[in-house]
Amino acid sequence: MKVFATSMLGLAAIVFVIARALEEEHGWAGYVRATAEAAMVGAFADWFAVTALFKHPLRLPIPHTAIIPKRKDEIGAGLGDFVQSNFLTGEVVAEKLSTVHVSQRIGDWLSDRRHARSIVTEVAVVVGAISDVLRDDEDVRALVDSLVRDRLGRVPVAPIVARIIDAGLDGGQHARLYNMAISGVATFMEDNRDTFRRRLIQESPWWVPEPIDDRVFERIFSAVMTFLREIDNDPEHHFKRDIDHRARALAVRLREDEELIAQGEQLKRELLEHPDFQGWTKDMWSSLQGGLADAAHHPDSDVLDRIEDAIVAVADRLKRDPELQEKIDAWVISATVYLAEQGRTEIGSLIANTVQSWDAEETSDRIELQVGRDLQFIRINGTLVGGLVGLLIYTLSELVF
Repeated sequence: MKVFATSMLGLAAIVFVIARALEEEHGWAGYVRATAEAAMVGAFADWFAVTALFKHPLRLPIPHTAIIPKRKDEIGAGLGDFVQSNFLTGEVVAEKLSTVHVSQRIGDWLSDRRHARSIVTEVAVVVGAISDVLRDDEDVRALVDSLVRDRLGRVPVAPIVARIIDAGLDGGQHARLYNMAISGVATFMEDNRDTFRRRLIQESPWWVPEPIDDRVFERIFSAVMTFLREIDNDPEHHFKRDIDHRARALAVRLREDEELIAQGEQLKRELLEHPDFQGWTKDMWSSLQGGLADAAHHPDSDVLDRIEDAIVAVADRLKRDPELQEKIDAWVISATVYLAEQGRTEIGSLIANTVQSWDAEETSDRIELQVGRDLQFIRINGTLVGGLVGLLIYTLSELVF
């Protein structure tokens, strides 16, 4: 495509020379000469605009050229700031979550007995461990009483969440969460494609033609979606390893950050004070009391069936009770908004550091390889449009003067 576009420039130059030689003897040659001259101007202008994105034209250090390799780190920092300022603010997160209806979706999902059974199967392992320690009903009742009325009220939530994070990372259970999150990000980007496009127009230099912005955006957007798929398909992707590292750091903060611990305690108190939660815990543990040992050694026991029934009952209640839905949604929004605002700086830094780790020349070459073919059409169109405009101007000047 570069050869083709350059050949059109060369053809325009040849036509210009021939027409210029014939212009004094043939009047029509002036129209051809003006067309070819304007075509060369258009071709050169668009060649400069396209080339300046990726490198210095003619290897000359002209200001405001080689934009992508020169400003790679700034682009990464700007992208991180953009995500941090526009998508991780409390207002944006709260507004988005308020339309998701988390509690209703949880109720719909758990009301399906297949999903409830999957949870019961996972819980059976824990139930088996408990049954080995607590060998009669009295022990179970004592444990439930201690957890619900005494110890649960005194145990800080944040350190428990930290242990859950560590256990999930150690056991590899976080992989499913990553896949769900990546799918959510991909859906989010598709839903907000127009927002990203408008932002690119605002940030792009004024002299870059809009068709170039369109081509660059479409190719970069496609590259980002491909990158997300690569992360999703590669269990050992460096992005996932970096998230693991940051999750470990979050677990440390949950143990040591007093403000984070206080937030967890506030959420815990609201949950324990809600009568529906107390009734739910009583029903769940009442269903377990009669057959912990049986459930540990017989996955098809009646205890697991009763746990499944209890989960479905809670889900049905959640689906029918708007007040309970509103309360749970408020908890989810409050917790998520806090975590988003606390971690927004780290997420912005993660994006900026990831882009900074890329090689400038290689990044520029890859982007040019993705969008360069389409950008050559800008040069071709510039040659054709420039020639037509030149012909029009020359014709009007002949008619007027």
